[in-house]
Amino acid sequence: MMTAPLKHSEPITVDVALGERAYDIVIGRDVLQSLGARVAALRPGARTAIVTDRNVAKHWLEKTEASLAEAGISSSRIIVDEGEGSKSYAGLEQVSEALISAKIERNDLVVALGGGVIGDLAGFAAAILRRGVDFVQVPTSLLAQVDSSVGGKTGINSPQGKNLLGAFHQPLLVVADTAVLDTLPPRQFRAGYAEIAKYGVLGDEAFFAWLEANHADIFTGGAAREHAIATSCRAKAAVVARDERETGERALLNLGHTFGHALEAATGFSDRLFHGEGVSVGMVLAAEARHDLRIRRGACQTSPCRGRSADPFAGYRGICPGRACGCRRADGADGAGQEGQARPAYLHPVRGGRPRRDCGRCRAVPGSRFSPTQVGAKSLGSRVIVT
Repeated sequence: MMTAPLKHSEPITVDVALGERAYDIVIGRDVLQSLGARVAALRPGARTAIVTDRNVAKHWLEKTEASLAEAGISSSRIIVDEGEGSKSYAGLEQVSEALISAKIERNDLVVALGGGVIGDLAGFAAAILRRGVDFVQVPTSLLAQVDSSVGGKTGINSPQGKNLLGAFHQPLLVVADTAVLDTLPPRQFRAGYAEIAKYGVLGDEAFFAWLEANHADIFTGGAAREHAIATSCRAKAAVVARDERETGERALLNLGHTFGHALEAATGFSDRLFHGEGVSVGMVLAAEARHDLRIRRGACQTSPCRGRSADPFAGYRGICPGRACGCRRADGADGAGQEGQARPAYLHPVRGGRPRRDCGRCRAVPGSRFSPTQVGAKSLGSRVIVT
């Protein structure tokens, strides 16, 4: 386990080994400045269209355009509203028509500058534009840097569920500037951290323990942040290289997502519940559901939760919608794999490391603690959670 203080170093490069479609994930502070040079080396003479949202545009659009211009790359901008509402038929139409108007051709590039919504939306638009245009991911949220920007999943939501329309379309490059995370609101950073914890829960107990010791440095922007992001990206890249189209092992990465997507649907895909928060709660519920199944089969008599905490998750206020996991998408028809047989569950504050679901007083509770890292890594191995 790494316990010594880390130092900022040169950018870290993680390879996603997909043969002729392999690409690099470049991780480090201020690597956004190198975007233009990296794009020019990969695609000389290409034009670019930057897809972003209004909030990200305020902070990072001009710097992105400047990096591209310095490398002699022309760019146009496409700005959409922030939030899940843009990940829709209307959002896809807006971006697709704007790309056509910008005369983006097959040898040009789409640049997805933003969080998971922008990456999914811009990537899907690139996948269907002129039957396939390459794109570059520039993730600006922690969740996007460690999860959604890697692996080629793109898409939009349907009124019938989350991520039901999309395509596997791998990026040409991922540039993850950890300095841009300094502008994230604390709640969004915590939501993204749920995905980092997931990689420890899925079988890397040493990484889980390291998170317990180093979470403060990750949150404050120290060198541990780059290490955590790089470790997460390596874990996902390895799984994607073995199972790109999610026919087997890659489904493990959907841990917590069946419950999480149900919760997002129950809260109207709004900022009442961020995706990472849904995954955080979903991992706890998945562990509880699997644990209950094992008890009924007589295979397990221990608690799935050990009260361990790798981070100070707190403050998920007002997100308890009653029988949330019995909503219309809890059966797994949400674009994610199933952690087990989904069934109704109540959400309540964790007490002694375990979420309660045995009372009918389901209500929003200020300060509820629902952290995936309150669940012991040893008792949450993939063999326990995934049926």
